[in-house]
Order: sequence, then structure tokens, then C-alpha cells
Amino acid sequence: MYIDFLSSLHKSTSRDYLARVNDPDFPKATAANLAKKWAYDYWDGDRRICYGGYKYLPGRWQPVAQALIDHYQLKAGDSVLDVGCGKGFLLYEMKLLIPELNVTGIDVSEYAVLNCKEELKENIQIGNATKLPFDDNSFDLIFSLNTFHNLHNYDLEDALKEFQRVGKLHKYICVESYRNEIEKTNLLYWQVTCESFCTPDEWDWWFSKTNYDGDHSFIYFE
Repeated sequence: MYIDFLSSLHKSTSRDYLARVNDPDFPKATAANLAKKWAYDYWDGDRRICYGGYKYLPGRWQPVAQALIDHYQLKAGDSVLDVGCGKGFLLYEMKLLIPELNVTGIDVSEYAVLNCKEELKENIQIGNATKLPFDDNSFDLIFSLNTFHNLHNYDLEDALKEFQRVGKLHKYICVESYRNEIEKTNLLYWQVTCESFCTPDEWDWWFSKTNYDGDHSFIYFE
């Protein structure tokens, strides 16, 4: 099922695509090489590389947290996994709304895990989406926001199958995509970590190929 939890947050950021490509200090290739280390430069370095300081802003992720809770009818005692959780800000907002929610996050970035929200230090670990260290059917909700497109095509099948395996009930994936040449160009100009450039039909093909039966949505660079 297609359901959009992210577009409003995505569209709240203004983007100068040409400046990203032509920056004199951090041209696109330089920024991408730094970003793909998933370390300080990616999260807290210069804005021309990536986030430019990925800080916790109270309430910024609250609408997304509330939408996930409401749509999937989460309640105290339920278990949630965020694949590609970064510093855990969304999980933290979910815990504020349901303190008894059992949240877990996993991210490939050691820097993000070491600098995650202090309250979630015991809940977040380093790991890769292609081999999740959890039993089958472990989580009432498993979700991943803007992570799977950062995998190479040869890793997508394993990652999607792992996602399907670990999720017990509800599943949700959001990835970057494009519907036309303008959006494709903007995506190419803006992204610094994307490896799988797929149209919606191509993503649907991946979902079908791996028997992924959860929900999904796409981020477009219009």
C-alpha cells in the first residue's frame, strides 16, 4: 500500500541544486566522497556536504511519529525497529508519545550511533540492513526512511528480504525516486549517498521480487 508520511517534512527544506553541484569548495564529487564515510562530515560537517549539523529539534519529527503511531495503531508494549535510524530522533519522538513503546534502531554509521539521542543509547546499535541481527517476526512495526536507496543494487534483494523476515505485522519503507527527467536530474544533483536510482515502477519490481508485503512511499525532488 502507498502511504505518505514524509513529503511534508521533505518539502519544508529549500534546495539549490546547481549550487550543490558547482560549489567551489565542496563540488558534488567531493561532497559525495566525504558523505559516504557516514562520519562527522555526513552528519555534522559543512552543509554543502550533507546535513550541516544533524541536531535534535524538539517536535520536528513529532508529526511523523504521531502519524506512524496512529496509522499502525501502536500501543504500549509494542516493538518497533527503525532500519537506518541515524541519531534516533524519530524513535525518541515515538517514545515521548508512548513511553512504554519498545524501540530499537540500527544504523551503518558508527558516528551516528555514538552520537545518538542520549536517552536511546541502549536501544541503538551499529548494523547493516542486509543482515539484521534479529529473529524472524521480531517487531510489530519495522520501518526505514530514506535508507534503502543508499544500497547498491546487488544488496537490495538481501536487505528487502531481511526487512520482510524481521517484521511481524506492519512494515513501511520510504525511498528516493523520480518520475521524469527533471526529478531525475534534481535527484542526481542533490544526492550524495544514493546508489540505487529507481523509478516507482522499478521500486515496485524490487518489492515484488522480494515478496515485500508492507507499505511504502517515495520522495521526489520536484
